[in-house]
Amino acid sequence: MPELLQEYWILILVALVTGVVVAWWIFHASRRTKVEIEEQPDAATQAGKSGAKRNQALIDADPVAQSAASPGPLSAAANHDETAAAPAVADAEAGAAVPAREAIKEMADAEDSPPSPASSAGDDLKRIKGVGPKLVAILHDQGVNSFAQIASWSDADIDRIDAELGRFAGRIRRDNWVEQARLLASNDLTGYEAHFGKV
Repeated sequence: MPELLQEYWILILVALVTGVVVAWWIFHASRRTKVEIEEQPDAATQAGKSGAKRNQALIDADPVAQSAASPGPLSAAANHDETAAAPAVADAEAGAAVPAREAIKEMADAEDSPPSPASSAGDDLKRIKGVGPKLVAILHDQGVNSFAQIASWSDADIDRIDAELGRFAGRIRRDNWVEQARLLASNDLTGYEAHFGKV
């Protein structure tokens, strides 16, 4: 009988050790995200501080695939002039990569030049969320330069203009440009801000 009791204790001990090893594996060893501490340059090392390495898999992830998987309701990034000068890898809406010096020079030249007739004759279409400098240029090429024009678009007009937007196709309906333009054309800022946020 004591030998049988001794065998049970051995089995219980083996089961306990196996459970601890399995738990360690589940909660520690199989983690995908690893943080590696590396020493900082001289000043930080002397202060006794150390930093953490970034997860390279997250850094290398394709931002275009991530944004396509879960697009936001409106693209506020398209509403800034800096977007037009940003390199293509910085923002999907920026277009072809432009060296920084050339972009700065073009922006300075644009500020020095008088406004073009198309922009002085119409509304500031960049007030529509989802419309940035590149889209304004495309819309002006199509003869669209006022909120009233966009507010009066029919489904056929939307399809016609949308076909000309290239990689921005689908934004008219997704960002609801017609409703935004209708509210902006009537100067209903309260209604606009209730549906679309601050102008």
